Amino acid sequence: MIIMEKKICEICPHHCRLSVGEVGRCRARINDGEKITALNYGAITSIALDPIEKKPLYRFFPGSRILSVGSYGCNLSCPFCQNFEISMADSTFPTRKITPEELAALAAELVPKKNIGIAFTYNEPFISYEFVRDTSALLKSSGLKSVLVTNGTVAPAALKKILPLIDAMNIDLKGFSQEIYKQLGGDFETVKRTIELAAKTCHVEVTTLIVPMMNDSPEDMDSEAAWLASISKDLPLHISRFFPRYKVLDRPPTPVKTIYELVDVAKRYLNFVYAGNC
Repeated sequence: MIIMEKKICEICPHHCRLSVGEVGRCRARINDGEKITALNYGAITSIALDPIEKKPLYRFFPGSRILSVGSYGCNLSCPFCQNFEISMADSTFPTRKITPEELAALAAELVPKKNIGIAFTYNEPFISYEFVRDTSALLKSSGLKSVLVTNGTVAPAALKKILPLIDAMNIDLKGFSQEIYKQLGGDFETVKRTIELAAKTCHVEVTTLIVPMMNDSPEDMDSEAAWLASISKDLPLHISRFFPRYKVLDRPPTPVKTIYELVDVAKRYLNFVYAGNC
Protein backbone atom coordinates (compact mmCIF):
# COMPACT_ATOMS: atom_id res chain seq x y z
CA MET A 1 0.00 0.00 0.00
CA ILE A 2 1.35 3.43 -1.01
CA ILE A 3 0.94 6.12 1.65
CA MET A 4 0.83 9.59 0.14
CA GLU A 5 2.76 12.09 2.22
CA LYS A 6 0.90 15.18 3.31
CA LYS A 7 2.15 18.52 2.06
CA ILE A 8 2.37 21.71 4.10
CA CYS A 9 0.96 24.97 2.80
CA GLU A 10 3.60 27.67 3.24
CA ILE A 11 1.47 30.73 2.48
CA CYS A 12 0.05 31.54 5.90
CA PRO A 13 0.98 30.76 9.51
CA HIS A 14 -1.69 28.04 9.81
CA HIS A 15 0.62 25.82 7.71
CA CYS A 16 -2.18 23.36 6.91
CA ARG A 17 -0.95 19.78 6.36
CA LEU A 18 -2.98 18.51 3.43
CA SER A 19 -3.44 15.07 1.90
CA VAL A 20 -3.88 14.77 -1.88
CA GLY A 21 -7.15 16.47 -2.84
CA GLU A 22 -7.58 18.04 0.59
CA VAL A 23 -8.39 21.74 0.90
CA GLY A 24 -7.03 23.99 3.66
CA ARG A 25 -8.99 25.87 6.29
CA CYS A 26 -9.10 28.88 3.94
CA ARG A 27 -11.25 26.80 1.53
CA ALA A 28 -9.10 27.95 -1.36
CA ARG A 29 -5.75 26.11 -1.28
CA ILE A 30 -5.42 22.46 -2.25
CA ASN A 31 -2.89 19.65 -2.44
CA ASP A 32 -3.14 18.76 -6.13
CA GLY A 33 -0.85 15.73 -5.76
CA GLU A 34 2.31 17.59 -6.72
CA LYS A 35 2.14 20.80 -4.71
CA ILE A 36 -0.10 23.10 -2.69
CA THR A 37 -1.71 25.59 -5.03
CA ALA A 38 -4.62 28.02 -5.28
CA LEU A 39 -7.87 26.20 -5.99
CA ASN A 40 -9.37 29.64 -6.68
CA TYR A 41 -6.73 30.65 -9.26
CA GLY A 42 -8.44 33.10 -11.61
CA ALA A 43 -11.87 32.40 -10.08
CA ILE A 44 -13.46 35.82 -9.73
CA THR A 45 -16.59 36.43 -7.66
CA SER A 46 -16.57 40.23 -7.74
CA ILE A 47 -15.16 42.88 -10.07
CA ALA A 48 -15.69 46.65 -10.12
CA LEU A 49 -13.92 49.88 -11.01
CA ASP A 50 -13.74 51.68 -7.66
CA PRO A 51 -12.41 54.97 -6.37
CA ILE A 52 -9.04 54.27 -4.75
CA GLU A 53 -10.39 55.83 -1.55
CA LYS A 54 -12.87 52.94 -1.23
CA LYS A 55 -10.09 50.40 -0.52
CA PRO A 56 -9.53 52.52 1.67
CA LEU A 57 -6.34 54.20 0.46
CA TYR A 58 -6.46 57.94 1.03
CA ARG A 59 -2.82 58.80 0.41
CA PHE A 60 -2.03 56.65 -2.64
CA PHE A 61 -2.89 58.36 -5.94
CA PRO A 62 -5.94 60.15 -4.48
CA GLY A 63 -8.71 60.86 -6.97
CA SER A 64 -7.80 57.87 -9.14
CA ARG A 65 -9.73 54.66 -9.70
CA ILE A 66 -8.66 51.03 -9.47
CA LEU A 67 -10.04 47.80 -10.91
CA SER A 68 -11.04 45.77 -7.85
CA VAL A 69 -11.31 41.98 -8.01
CA GLY A 70 -12.12 39.30 -5.45
CA SER A 71 -12.41 35.55 -5.28
CA TYR A 72 -13.64 33.35 -2.40
CA GLY A 73 -12.24 32.10 0.90
CA CYS A 74 -10.31 33.51 3.85
CA ASN A 75 -7.78 32.24 6.39
CA LEU A 76 -9.50 33.96 9.34
CA SER A 77 -12.94 33.28 10.79
CA CYS A 78 -14.20 36.70 11.85
CA PRO A 79 -17.80 36.30 13.09
CA PHE A 80 -18.50 39.93 12.15
CA CYS A 81 -17.11 39.71 8.59
CA GLN A 82 -18.58 42.42 6.38
CA ASN A 83 -17.99 40.35 3.18
CA PHE A 84 -18.89 36.92 4.56
CA GLU A 85 -20.89 35.88 1.48
CA ILE A 86 -17.65 35.36 -0.44
CA SER A 87 -14.97 35.23 2.27
CA MET A 88 -16.66 32.25 3.92
CA ALA A 89 -17.56 30.60 0.59
CA ASP A 90 -15.82 27.67 -1.09
CA SER A 91 -15.38 26.37 -4.64
CA THR A 92 -19.13 25.80 -5.04
CA PHE A 93 -19.64 29.58 -5.18
CA PRO A 94 -20.36 30.89 -8.71
CA THR A 95 -17.27 32.42 -10.31
CA ARG A 96 -16.03 33.86 -13.57
CA LYS A 97 -12.73 32.44 -14.80
CA ILE A 98 -10.10 34.88 -15.98
CA THR A 99 -6.39 34.58 -16.72
CA PRO A 100 -3.75 37.01 -15.43
CA GLU A 101 -3.21 38.14 -19.04
CA GLU A 102 -6.92 38.89 -19.52
CA LEU A 103 -7.18 40.73 -16.21
CA ALA A 104 -4.07 42.82 -16.86
CA ALA A 105 -5.38 43.66 -20.34
CA LEU A 106 -8.72 44.76 -18.86
CA ALA A 107 -6.90 46.99 -16.38
CA ALA A 108 -4.98 48.59 -19.25
CA GLU A 109 -8.20 49.16 -21.22
CA LEU A 110 -9.60 51.11 -18.27
CA VAL A 111 -6.68 53.54 -17.98
CA PRO A 112 -8.65 56.25 -19.87
CA LYS A 113 -11.22 55.99 -17.05
CA LYS A 114 -8.50 56.95 -14.51
CA ASN A 115 -7.68 53.33 -13.63
CA ILE A 116 -4.18 52.91 -12.16
CA GLY A 117 -4.11 49.11 -11.84
CA ILE A 118 -5.72 46.28 -9.89
CA ALA A 119 -6.72 45.91 -6.24
CA PHE A 120 -7.04 42.35 -4.98
CA THR A 121 -9.77 42.75 -2.40
CA TYR A 122 -13.24 41.67 -1.14
CA ASN A 123 -11.87 38.35 0.20
CA GLU A 124 -8.34 37.53 1.43
CA PRO A 125 -5.98 37.92 -1.55
CA PHE A 126 -2.99 36.07 -0.10
CA ILE A 127 -4.79 32.73 -0.36
CA SER A 128 -4.85 33.36 -4.14
CA TYR A 129 -1.10 33.83 -3.91
CA GLU A 130 -0.09 32.43 -7.30
CA PHE A 131 -2.77 34.39 -9.18
CA VAL A 132 -1.86 37.63 -7.40
CA ARG A 133 1.83 37.01 -8.11
CA ASP A 134 1.35 36.24 -11.80
CA THR A 135 -1.03 39.15 -12.40
CA SER A 136 1.08 41.62 -10.44
CA ALA A 137 4.16 40.74 -12.48
CA LEU A 138 2.25 41.61 -15.67
CA LEU A 139 0.99 44.85 -14.16
CA LYS A 140 4.47 45.93 -13.14
CA SER A 141 5.84 45.26 -16.63
CA SER A 142 3.17 47.56 -18.09
CA GLY A 143 3.53 50.35 -15.51
CA LEU A 144 0.27 49.64 -13.66
CA LYS A 145 -0.16 49.36 -9.90
CA SER A 146 -0.88 46.29 -7.78
CA VAL A 147 -2.75 46.77 -4.52
CA LEU A 148 -3.65 44.27 -1.79
CA VAL A 149 -6.46 44.73 0.72
CA THR A 150 -5.55 42.07 3.24
CA ASN A 151 -5.90 40.80 6.80
CA GLY A 152 -2.12 40.50 6.94
CA THR A 153 -2.19 36.82 7.92
CA VAL A 154 0.65 35.69 5.69
CA ALA A 155 3.90 33.87 6.40
CA PRO A 156 6.93 36.19 6.29
CA ALA A 157 8.76 34.14 3.63
CA ALA A 158 5.78 34.25 1.24
CA LEU A 159 5.28 37.95 1.93
CA LYS A 160 8.92 38.81 1.18
CA LYS A 161 8.78 36.97 -2.15
CA ILE A 162 5.77 38.90 -3.41
CA LEU A 163 6.45 42.35 -1.94
CA PRO A 164 8.65 43.52 -4.84
CA LEU A 165 5.56 43.23 -7.07
CA ILE A 166 3.21 45.14 -4.75
CA ASP A 167 2.77 48.92 -4.81
CA ALA A 168 0.34 49.45 -1.93
CA MET A 169 -1.49 47.56 0.81
CA ASN A 170 -4.34 48.27 3.15
CA ILE A 171 -3.88 45.92 6.08
CA ASP A 172 -6.62 45.11 8.58
CA LEU A 173 -5.48 45.28 12.18
CA LYS A 174 -8.42 43.61 13.89
CA GLY A 175 -7.43 44.67 17.40
CA PHE A 176 -4.35 45.12 19.48
CA SER A 177 -4.01 41.84 21.38
CA GLN A 178 -3.48 38.13 20.83
CA GLU A 179 -6.70 37.55 22.81
CA ILE A 180 -8.70 39.20 20.03
CA TYR A 181 -6.85 37.35 17.29
CA LYS A 182 -7.37 34.02 19.05
CA GLN A 183 -11.14 34.58 18.76
CA LEU A 184 -10.73 35.12 15.01
CA GLY A 185 -8.44 32.17 14.31
CA GLY A 186 -5.41 34.36 13.68
CA ASP A 187 -2.11 35.48 15.16
CA PHE A 188 -1.45 39.01 16.39
CA GLU A 189 2.33 38.95 15.98
CA THR A 190 2.03 37.75 12.37
CA VAL A 191 -0.11 40.74 11.41
CA LYS A 192 2.23 43.16 13.18
CA ARG A 193 5.16 41.64 11.29
CA THR A 194 3.28 42.00 8.00
CA ILE A 195 2.72 45.71 8.64
CA GLU A 196 6.36 46.22 9.57
CA LEU A 197 7.73 44.36 6.54
CA ALA A 198 5.31 45.87 4.02
CA ALA A 199 5.89 49.42 5.26
CA LYS A 200 9.57 49.08 4.33
CA THR A 201 8.89 48.40 0.64
CA CYS A 202 5.46 49.76 -0.40
CA HIS A 203 2.78 52.24 0.56
CA VAL A 204 0.80 50.95 3.57
CA GLU A 205 -2.39 52.11 5.22
CA VAL A 206 -4.03 50.32 8.15
CA THR A 207 -7.72 49.80 8.92
CA THR A 208 -9.23 48.85 12.28
CA LEU A 209 -12.92 47.95 12.39
CA ILE A 210 -14.22 48.99 15.80
CA VAL A 211 -16.55 46.31 17.16
CA PRO A 212 -18.46 47.22 20.33
CA MET A 213 -17.32 45.25 23.40
CA MET A 214 -14.34 43.83 21.49
CA ASN A 215 -11.80 46.51 20.59
CA ASP A 216 -13.53 49.83 21.33
CA SER A 217 -11.59 50.99 24.39
CA PRO A 218 -9.45 54.16 24.30
CA GLU A 219 -6.67 52.18 26.02
CA ASP A 220 -6.49 49.66 23.16
CA MET A 221 -6.42 52.43 20.55
CA ASP A 222 -3.73 54.27 22.48
CA SER A 223 -1.53 51.16 22.39
CA GLU A 224 -2.25 50.52 18.71
CA ALA A 225 -1.58 54.07 17.57
CA ALA A 226 1.63 54.30 19.61
CA TRP A 227 2.90 51.10 18.02
CA LEU A 228 2.00 52.23 14.48
CA ALA A 229 3.78 55.53 15.13
CA SER A 230 6.90 53.58 16.06
CA ILE A 231 6.95 52.44 12.41
CA SER A 232 6.07 55.86 11.03
CA LYS A 233 3.98 58.78 12.28
CA ASP A 234 2.89 59.22 8.68
CA LEU A 235 1.35 55.74 8.44
CA PRO A 236 -2.36 56.39 7.75
CA LEU A 237 -4.92 54.73 10.04
CA HIS A 238 -8.60 54.26 9.15
CA ILE A 239 -10.85 53.74 12.17
CA SER A 240 -13.97 52.16 10.77
CA ARG A 241 -17.50 51.69 12.06
CA PHE A 242 -18.97 48.20 12.60
CA PHE A 243 -22.45 47.27 11.41
CA PRO A 244 -24.19 44.01 12.43
CA ARG A 245 -23.26 41.29 9.94
CA TYR A 246 -22.86 37.54 9.62
CA LYS A 247 -22.90 35.95 13.10
CA VAL A 248 -22.75 39.17 15.11
CA LEU A 249 -26.28 40.49 14.90
CA ASP A 250 -26.84 41.11 18.60
CA ARG A 251 -24.81 44.32 18.82
CA PRO A 252 -25.74 47.77 17.53
CA PRO A 253 -23.58 49.65 15.03
CA THR A 254 -20.59 51.32 16.59
CA PRO A 255 -21.68 54.74 17.89
CA VAL A 256 -20.33 57.55 15.72
CA LYS A 257 -19.21 59.29 18.92
CA THR A 258 -16.98 56.31 19.75
CA ILE A 259 -15.28 56.45 16.36
CA TYR A 260 -14.43 60.12 16.70
CA GLU A 261 -13.22 59.64 20.27
CA LEU A 262 -10.83 56.93 19.07
CA VAL A 263 -9.73 59.11 16.16
CA ASP A 264 -8.75 61.78 18.70
CA VAL A 265 -6.78 59.19 20.67
CA ALA A 266 -4.91 58.00 17.58
CA LYS A 267 -4.12 61.56 16.50
CA ARG A 268 -1.93 61.94 19.59
CA TYR A 269 0.56 59.70 17.78
CA LEU A 270 -0.26 59.65 14.05
CA ASN A 271 -0.44 62.43 11.47
CA PHE A 272 -3.13 60.87 9.29
CA VAL A 273 -6.18 59.34 11.00
CA TYR A 274 -9.54 58.91 9.30
CA ALA A 275 -13.05 58.05 10.49
CA GLY A 276 -14.69 55.41 8.29
CA ASN A 277 -18.39 54.75 7.54
CA CYS A 278 -19.57 57.69 9.65
